[in-house]
Amino acid sequence: MTNQKFTPAYPAELRERGVRLFREHRGDYASDNAAYKAIAPKLGCSPDSLRAWCQQAERDAGQRGGLTSAEKDRIKELEREVRELRQAAVE
Repeated sequence: MTNQKFTPAYPAELRERGVRLFREHRGDYASDNAAYKAIAPKLGCSPDSLRAWCQQAERDAGQRGGLTSAEKDRIKELEREVRELRQAAVE
């Protein structure tokens, strides 16, 4: 059996609040990393989680390259459909 790390699922409201706090208070810190490290404990998450949320929010707003949340959801949906079709073909 593989040892997997537990990754808590944070509610959307918490992620949105974290992104908003980062955007509002980024100017108070010398770097993005310093802001992530200071703000994340107040939310009860890791700085890496906060960084990922902020970067995804930038992708969703078209300010950063990469897949948007809607595109990621669509890919997951299509992958699930392919799995189901392959399973049905085997049976």
